[in-house]
Amino acid sequence: MTEYMLAASVDPIDVVRRHSLTTLVRDEIERHIVEGALAPGDKLNEADWAARLQVSRGPVREAFRALEQAGLVRTEKNRGVFVRTVSLAEADEIYAVRAVLEEAACRMLAARIDAAKLAVLRDWSDAMRAAADAHDHDAYARANVAFHDALVAASGNRKLYETYRRLVSELSLFRRAALVVHADAMERSLAEHRAILTALASRDAERAATLMRAHVNGGLQRAHAACETAGPPGGASRLKAAPVSSDRARQD
Repeated sequence: MTEYMLAASVDPIDVVRRHSLTTLVRDEIERHIVEGALAPGDKLNEADWAARLQVSRGPVREAFRALEQAGLVRTEKNRGVFVRTVSLAEADEIYAVRAVLEEAACRMLAARIDAAKLAVLRDWSDAMRAAADAHDHDAYARANVAFHDALVAASGNRKLYETYRRLVSELSLFRRAALVVHADAMERSLAEHRAILTALASRDAERAATLMRAHVNGGLQRAHAACETAGPPGGASRLKAAPVSSDRARQD
């Protein structure tokens, strides 16, 4: 059979359907990882996920491969697929790259920001304010993540945004149940977000970028301090995820 005949024998509708199904399966498993329902070190069972999502094992297998490429799972020969554990040293590297990306996003956005983009960021800032007033750490974390996501997306650079999203997904693996929020963490975080927003509204690219770098670095420093407080003597090198769906470690 010729190459053309092989290609012609493939149903294009089936290819699209299979690709879409794999994407849906990948997104659902990723959601469980990012929200903390699956902790670093947890094993992913192909048959279990196929049964849970009522699909064949093929899309699940392909979803596992996509998640490995995204840096969220690892495959161990003869053992299976596991949610990755991010070390403190690796988190340092992720934060460093994230700071550079968000600085760049601030510079790009400051040059093109308009009323609509500003309104979206203000809405998320208001959501953080409401969550802080209610002492709702989980709601604050969600609004915080959404603020940064909207800011980078509004920069207009698709490749920058795609890279940023991957980093944020990996950073979601960097959690620990013992990481607690200090009494004034949300207020300090909110003040930093509002300062960045003011700089963007004024189209002050350099100030927005400088404030963003300080903001991201401050988040990393708080994470280090919390790890040193909560970890065993000598500091923990590998951090386990909290068993609840919470981004409290990311009040940044």
